[in-house]
Amino acid sequence: MIELREKNGCALFQVRAQPRSSKSRVCGPYNGGLKVTLKAAPVDDAANKECCELFSGIFRIPPSRVHIVAGQSSRTKTVMVEGVTPEAAAHILEPYG
Repeated sequence: MIELREKNGCALFQVRAQPRSSKSRVCGPYNGGLKVTLKAAPVDDAANKECCELFSGIFRIPPSRVHIVAGQSSRTKTVMVEGVTPEAAAHILEPYG
């Protein structure tokens, strides 16, 4: 089960990132959040950008509306999706968790 929080009308959730993988994808649930694999290396913010692009595709919103609000230099990150309520995010993320 993915734990979703709300902050100023935006959905927040935890992500465990594994950089330098063969492809970028959501693997499934991990400690109340989601585990993702990313092709990009954790250099020059490339993995963080790819993480935002991955979730922008899942939510079908522009990448500029997906932000990493905590854990920029860590594997465990907090992702915020602007303009999406936690209820809507739960529905969209249901197949992954």
